[in-house]
Amino acid sequence: MSLITLQDVSVKYDADPVLLNVNFSVNAGEIITIVGPNGSGKSSLLHVLTGALAQAGGDVIRSSGLKIGFVPQKLLVENTFPMTVRRFLSLPAKVSDQAAKDALDRVGSPELWGRQVSELSGGQFQRAMLARAIIGRPDVLMLDEPTQGLDQPGSAAFYQLIAELRDEIGCAVVMVSHDLHVVMSASDRVICLNGHICCEGAPDVVSTAPEYRALFGKGTKGALALYRHDHDHSHTHDHPHSH
Repeated sequence: MSLITLQDVSVKYDADPVLLNVNFSVNAGEIITIVGPNGSGKSSLLHVLTGALAQAGGDVIRSSGLKIGFVPQKLLVENTFPMTVRRFLSLPAKVSDQAAKDALDRVGSPELWGRQVSELSGGQFQRAMLARAIIGRPDVLMLDEPTQGLDQPGSAAFYQLIAELRDEIGCAVVMVSHDLHVVMSASDRVICLNGHICCEGAPDVVSTAPEYRALFGKGTKGALALYRHDHDHSHTHDHPHSH
């Protein structure tokens, strides 16, 4: 079932096109990862999906009553401003203690409850933001480069948690990511973006597509094997290619 469908969607900043004629759907329960070079329109696409950014052309069709949970790329919290994680979870809308506790338990961080937001590590803050995003049991969970600043084990653990939440809540997940090697193994579908959709499909299909190779080079193919099963190395050999 399609939760959000984009039909020929274009986005402009001033007069400059950022996205052109984008067509795709977010289906219930699937994990979609959006990859692409800097400036390729990844965050803009996410903001169009959430409704935070208006498209210049085309249609965005959302199923009625759709609930979206969003984890932004950066959220600046003033260090001098006292705020516990419990209070942070009630922004912008107040939530019950039980709902807040359940969300922190679900992301595996119940100990953050009384901590000051300004004192959290990067990984702890990401989990607090994730807890806040899932409180309403969203139909779609959207994350904009959620592991920026985390080391590789931290990133891998975070993606594992996202996959578990998808299974538990039954939500679709749409992620923008630069962690190509980790992301691919968690995704049902990868969308390769560069102002338009260059290619899309299952991770192993996209990873061998010439359009993907042209954008990311052949080096990513070996990295892709890191989190894939050992028997699945057939597509990880580098082949010469030209830019």
